[in-house]
Amino acid sequence: MTQPPSASSGIALWEERFGASDDYLYGTEPNRFLTAQAHRLAPGSTILAVADGEGRNGVWLAGQGHRVTAIDGSAAALQKSRRLARRQGVELRHLQADLLTWDWGDEHYDAVVAIFIQFAGPEDRRRLFKGMVKALRPGGLLLLQGYRPEQLDYGTGGPSAVENLYTEEQLRQELEGLDFLHLHSHDSTLSEGTGHRGRSALIDLVARKPG
Repeated sequence: MTQPPSASSGIALWEERFGASDDYLYGTEPNRFLTAQAHRLAPGSTILAVADGEGRNGVWLAGQGHRVTAIDGSAAALQKSRRLARRQGVELRHLQADLLTWDWGDEHYDAVVAIFIQFAGPEDRRRLFKGMVKALRPGGLLLLQGYRPEQLDYGTGGPSAVENLYTEEQLRQELEGLDFLHLHSHDSTLSEGTGHRGRSALIDLVARKPG
């Protein structure tokens, strides 16, 4: 069910960014962390792609044979995602919703993919994390990549608010109860459209909900 964009969660800003051009702000190629970890996903998994934007990750996952729901608050972004899906010849479900008020449901998904969703401060982030874990089936996987505080020195993408960035300790605390399969901090060069370009301070996480 479509919910109206919420100004309080910054959706209007993203709507403006994604709607400003027909170009894909973050490109059309999938995130490298996601492609490197996709071997962990069982064939035909039911996947929720969180804040999937213009669709580069959700569309790629659908192309791998998974059943994907791509959720985002921006109608302009989802329109681009639909266009990319048609171009790639794949199908996925698109859902426009405010993630801060959306009902995540209980144990619907085999995996939740959250790539660069750092639009939320600490309180809202904990609410998002709680929803993601709630949405996972027992044994389901959370795949998450984001920026560390050191990213502020690089200035090559991501939020300007340090409290929105991730550290290993913070992820362990806020996702306590999950089994951590992979947690890695690294500095790598990104080339994802014009939005993420250059040397970046990254953190990767793969965690399993106990079954």
